Amino acid sequence: MLNIGVLISGGGTNLQAIIDETKSGAINGTVKLVISNKEDAYGLERARLSKIKAVYETDEDKIIELLKENNIDLIVLAGYLKIITPKFVDEFRNKIINIHPSLIPSFCGKGYYGEKVHQGVIDYGAKVTGATVHFVDEGADTGAIIMQETVNVEQDDDAKSLAKRVLEVEHRILKESIRLFCENKLSIQGRRVFINE
Repeated sequence: MLNIGVLISGGGTNLQAIIDETKSGAINGTVKLVISNKEDAYGLERARLSKIKAVYETDEDKIIELLKENNIDLIVLAGYLKIITPKFVDEFRNKIINIHPSLIPSFCGKGYYGEKVHQGVIDYGAKVTGATVHFVDEGADTGAIIMQETVNVEQDDDAKSLAKRVLEVEHRILKESIRLFCENKLSIQGRRVFINE
């Protein structure tokens, strides 16, 4: 069973989805540590309610130390609104995954987070959006893609309504990507991630 560390900045709905899935046994792993760079993030409370170590920390060196001390095998960035450094990536190469609320490489990278992503999709006139789970590399949203799922953009959508539907997809593909990682069913060749079911 793998030890999972989750980095958050907000409410932690994706975190809750991961906790529920590990507790049900659907994921062969356990959430051992939750770290937030925002002291008032509700996700920290979600972790505490589930008896998971919850830490507010902004210093990256200390975050790396915490992850190592807790023997974390997989790091999940679940709404973590801080770009991690190349040093961090190097410490945990191919052991960090991120969920992004669009179909990368569209509407991603610097400045695209939260509802700004969905507003960007609507403003551009895109007919389809979705969510992407990817490995984290040195760039912003540039790592190898593990899984994507689409969501149609409806004519009457605003950023909030679109975000709500995309979030359902986020929960689903993030849980599935974590399950595959914990079962050692993902392999990377260049930019391509292969699922070995």
